Amino acid sequence: MQAVVVGEAMLELSRDGERWRMGYGGDTLNTAIHLARSGISTAYLTAVGSDPFSVAMVADWRSEGLDVSLVLEHPTRHSGLYAIATDAAGERSFTYWRDKAAAREMFELDGADRAMAKAARTSLLSFSLISLAILPPSGRDRLLALARRVRAEGGMVAFDGNYRPRLWSGPDEARAVRDTAVACADIGLPTLEDETSLSGAASALEVADRWKALGCGEVVVKLGADGCLLPDGRQARPAERLQPVDTSGAGDAFNAGYLAGRMSGEAIDEAARRGHRLAGWTIMRKGAIPPRDS
Repeated sequence: MQAVVVGEAMLELSRDGERWRMGYGGDTLNTAIHLARSGISTAYLTAVGSDPFSVAMVADWRSEGLDVSLVLEHPTRHSGLYAIATDAAGERSFTYWRDKAAAREMFELDGADRAMAKAARTSLLSFSLISLAILPPSGRDRLLALARRVRAEGGMVAFDGNYRPRLWSGPDEARAVRDTAVACADIGLPTLEDETSLSGAASALEVADRWKALGCGEVVVKLGADGCLLPDGRQARPAERLQPVDTSGAGDAFNAGYLAGRMSGEAIDEAARRGHRLAGWTIMRKGAIPPRDS
């Protein structure tokens, strides 16, 4: 496995005319599938239920080329669920049912130690602040220990600071966990909007400086439609400004494009262009993981 991505995947309900359509999504899952589509051998480390919906979901991941050997099955819990609504500008809102999701106990299952031992040998480990938010304190400690082990064995660690306030007891807890995770990462992929909400950051440069001071050497700050701030302080913009159909998954797609570029030996600016292209392709189609096309 060249890459291991850790996090929570959820079943997704979305409107299709007068009907509801069942799919799946999740920030780290979106990144993992895009990485696999890019030709990077990628495994997803998570836990799902044994219900028919979860089984079908994992089968779909396998058909995408995603390595599911690290997907653990919870004997009593189900996968989380969310429903989405999209406004006229393509912006989405979400309603969640995830309190008893299987992924919350992924590191407490019987196969967790074996999965972590395999994951520790990867070239790249990627996870997000949401990955940490859904876990109990003991699970967070195990994930952060895995990140440190990957680095100790010569691999790279990428961390996305996705901040969702409803998943935390308050911003102080989220900031403390974020800072610990940033210190474990080689590549940081924060979003200015999230960092402003969490820490009051006034600029992308302020975000980059903070993450670098915590020990993350390669920080790329995502700026939405305005592109990103590169580690050398230059702003990289997408080739064109688009009118999105659906903005969900844009940052996750950028992460995948950027990481695939860096793992393929591309320079930072070219990897950012690859990230922008993939994010642009995604937002011009419905869904966080649109079906592949030309």
